[in-house]
Amino acid sequence: MKFSQLEYCRPNYEETFQEFRQLTELFKKAQSAQEQLELFKEFEALLSSLNTQVSLCAIRNTIDTRDAFFMEEQDYHDQQAPLLEEKVQEFHKALVGTAFRPQLEEALGKLLFQNIELALRAFSPEIIPLMQEENRLATEYQKLYASAQIPFEGKTLTIAQLGPYKESTDRTLRRKALEAEGSFFDMHREEFDLLFDQLVKNRTQQAKQLGFESYVELAALRRLRNCYTPKEVAWFRDQVVQDLVPLTKKIKACQAQRIDIEDFKFWDNALKFRDGSATPQGTPEEILAAGKRMYQELSSETREFIELMFENELFDVLAKEGKAPGGYCASLEDYGYPFIFSNFNGTSGDVDVLTHEAGHAFADYIANKTVAIHALRCPTMDAAETHSTSMEFLTAPWHSLFFGEQTEKYELSHLEDALVFIPYGCLVDHFQEEVYRHPEMTPSQRNETWLQLEHRYRPYLDFGDLPFYSRGAGWQRQLHIYLNPFYYIDYCLAHIAALQFFRLSLKNREVAWEKYMEFVKLGGTKTFLELLHTVGLLSPLDEGCVKEVCRSAVQWLKENGDESL
Repeated sequence: MKFSQLEYCRPNYEETFQEFRQLTELFKKAQSAQEQLELFKEFEALLSSLNTQVSLCAIRNTIDTRDAFFMEEQDYHDQQAPLLEEKVQEFHKALVGTAFRPQLEEALGKLLFQNIELALRAFSPEIIPLMQEENRLATEYQKLYASAQIPFEGKTLTIAQLGPYKESTDRTLRRKALEAEGSFFDMHREEFDLLFDQLVKNRTQQAKQLGFESYVELAALRRLRNCYTPKEVAWFRDQVVQDLVPLTKKIKACQAQRIDIEDFKFWDNALKFRDGSATPQGTPEEILAAGKRMYQELSSETREFIELMFENELFDVLAKEGKAPGGYCASLEDYGYPFIFSNFNGTSGDVDVLTHEAGHAFADYIANKTVAIHALRCPTMDAAETHSTSMEFLTAPWHSLFFGEQTEKYELSHLEDALVFIPYGCLVDHFQEEVYRHPEMTPSQRNETWLQLEHRYRPYLDFGDLPFYSRGAGWQRQLHIYLNPFYYIDYCLAHIAALQFFRLSLKNREVAWEKYMEFVKLGGTKTFLELLHTVGLLSPLDEGCVKEVCRSAVQWLKENGDESL
């Protein structure tokens, strides 16, 4: 069934809540483990049905944030989500407290119970009003961001549509594009500052009411950090500063040399080659067609997957007025469909979407076939981002379909970007930790903190007198900081894992793909560290892993264009 034919029906939450309550009471009264297992299946089916409607609403709301109907529906779900959480947690409390837990752990796996216990610690009915307000504030940020209509070079553009101008070979135009982008944020400076201030105070209050020292500890539970702690994340960031940041400085020096810039500035950061960055060749339709061919040829599993996606029109990828920023993959559980959302803008990022977000979608498609328990189909996001980021590298033999003669340029800049991204992701994570450990910070103090951390993680950047960025407000462009706090470190950990799949693919592509499929088929049945070790990869938290993985990647760069590294 095509996406346009999928019917959205507003859930009756009161009726649904009553069904959850009935299931919980029946579960408590059950006289056998088998009876409880059957009730658990009913619980998952009910939750899946509800999640499907919530996802349909969210997708259609982000496709056009101006649509009054889905705007109202999204507000409705934002208000109901914490109340739903309460009902889900009541069932979960019965599940982890059952006298038949040993038998259920045998059938469902211990990790499910471990994850539920983490989630239970992160919720209490008393914080429901705060969670509802948090959802409202996050939606307000997204609507404000999506409202951008920026006058530029005789056109009116969204933030996504400014992307190609930031990579222009005209240095003056690159700076103008960043100034135009920043002007939107400066024009709405008070709104962006106020929204974030309210979010920080809200999340901090939630943490305090649950008995945590700060939101940092609560966020770790909400992100289901089931195999490492904030302390180990800080250790990982230190390894990145020690072993990777010096390499990124050299990578940027090579880039400056390639584009013949002696006084490398922030407005030069996106241009990778003097004659222009690698760009996909063809129309958006031709790019999608090349993506279809790529996945048809990659493997029998990806062939089935991509044909499902195209047959049912499970994409919305063109940037347009009113569309929410960014890109994502959503799951429509009842249909077994993934959905890919993005904002094509004519840059190499369009191809990255077809590999990165399709990596998420493919993993979702496979897990639906290989993992019976809904709650264990998707792993924690560090592993999920490994699915997607690894796919960017494993599809390398087909990059020429998109870039033609520019393929070598793309692959060089793609690997450079992967390495340079990791310190940036650590910067985002470290900034959030500082903010939530010091929630009393003023907007200007937050900006000062961001600039200080820029020097630690991206010492090669010089913002000059560029408005918005030079005052340290560039972090406000990063959706995750507002919408998904502490998500960004998942990308960093995933990049270290993905670079190992890349290294394997250089030696033996078939073996790399086999390991990748083994990793994907496990879904969320193991922790992130266990998943990596199960398929024979190092964990980013293993001693020396960052240094080893990054050095091997740098060796490839030396052999393929960055001789001076």
